[in-house]
Amino acid sequence: MTGPPLVVLVGPAGVGKSTVGRLLAERLGAGYRDTDDDVAAGRGRSIPEIFAEEGEAVFRDLERRAVRRALAGHGGVLALGGGAVVDAGTRALLAAHRVVYLTMGAGEAAGRVGGGAARPLLAADPLRRWSELMEARRDLYEEVATAVVPTDGRSPGEVAAAVLGALARVAP
Repeated sequence: MTGPPLVVLVGPAGVGKSTVGRLLAERLGAGYRDTDDDVAAGRGRSIPEIFAEEGEAVFRDLERRAVRRALAGHGGVLALGGGAVVDAGTRALLAAHRVVYLTMGAGEAAGRVGGGAARPLLAADPLRRWSELMEARRDLYEEVATAVVPTDGRSPGEVAAAVLGALARVAP
């Protein structure tokens, strides 16, 4: 499916963008794409390996390019990595799309981000680091969002249903 995405999911690490994105894609009869997966596949290494071997700056450049390609050519459900919104160019591109910001509180995050091994920016003291990243990025998520859907205390299916409800209220 080409064309612009039906919906773009943004939010912090652990909020469920991938899980909810796959459910949404299934319910919408569309494809699912995750830009973190695109970056990892393009480099033939995991995100933690890219961070460790090439650094965050290289990862962010790869991420910017992956987001640009996906926004231009993926007509399904698109999930962005938690830090993608840090880039002003990415935020500008997102202005033309339906973007749902999935939120969760620190209490919920404590149970979801765990050891952080798969999330390089959360490797040391995951909950403290998650809270710091949220504080730095919250306004950016809100800036790009056309809808906000809380995930606290909800199953992935309930979140997907809430996203579909939010999309029904947002002009295409």
